[in-house]
Amino acid sequence: MLLIDFLGFKHKDIPESSNVDVVKNQHQPVSIKLAALWSIAWVSVSALFAGGLWWYLNANLGTAVANQKTLEFVTGYLIEKSLAIDNVFVWLMIFGAFAVPPALQRRILLYGVIGAIVLRTIFILAGAWLIQEFSWILYIFGAFLVYTGYKFLKGGHDEPVDLEEMKLLKWLRRHMRITPTMRGEKFLVRENGLLWATPMLVVLILVEISDVIFAVDSIPAIFAITTDPFIVLSANLFAILGLRAMFFLLAGAAATMHYLPYGLGVIMTFIGIKMLLLEVYHVPIAASLSFIAIVLVITALMSWRYAKNNPQAQI
Repeated sequence: MLLIDFLGFKHKDIPESSNVDVVKNQHQPVSIKLAALWSIAWVSVSALFAGGLWWYLNANLGTAVANQKTLEFVTGYLIEKSLAIDNVFVWLMIFGAFAVPPALQRRILLYGVIGAIVLRTIFILAGAWLIQEFSWILYIFGAFLVYTGYKFLKGGHDEPVDLEEMKLLKWLRRHMRITPTMRGEKFLVRENGLLWATPMLVVLILVEISDVIFAVDSIPAIFAITTDPFIVLSANLFAILGLRAMFFLLAGAAATMHYLPYGLGVIMTFIGIKMLLLEVYHVPIAASLSFIAIVLVITALMSWRYAKNNPQAQI
């Protein structure tokens, strides 16, 4: 599936000598229609996997196990997919700050997806081991999620981020030779016998770091649904599949997602409380899935209405 994503959702190579203006003029951004078609395709693939998972488990372990594990996968997938939307907005901010044209964004996102898969796999396996060895860590995850949900609800997501003041960006500029302009799609170039990093590499590093930060939120959230590492990993990977297509789909609709952070705050708080009450009451997976779906639907409707009444508003 990754191979299909990389080979199918691609564009022509851009010459190294191309500057940003040439790229903007000669290469059109991904159309919303194309991004929507690819997004629908990847959601459909995830649905087929869920169906295949149920069929296999039903044949080998019975209907009860099949229903339970499939619901865990669907719920985890929905959580990871919804949290990935917030990650997309951070990427939009990074690309905007560095004036990265859409034709170059696709290349960065391709490597960003590969990095996200590797990093999340490591995080998930480490998290599964920690939970197996120290079950009390679930309560720490729960408290962290409640705190994260509170930050979303109080509007912490609205605080402006000045990339120029980021310590990581300042450190990179002190320790790396960075070219003043883009060098086509190159991340590294050799000039006058010296190796230089391009702004493309800086943006890629920031994209990877942002995914690590969001993984700290999303992975504990799915562990509240299930501690089965196979379900956690597969739900994460299917949510990451098609992330590039979803990025270009949402890029043109960012202003219509006004209430999304609040919806995510409600979901994170709910999951955190659910995790903290594990010894008191176990919330059924079907109830969790229904709650998350209802919150997302209400959030989408409220955001659509807000965008309709405030056409000039930005997220």
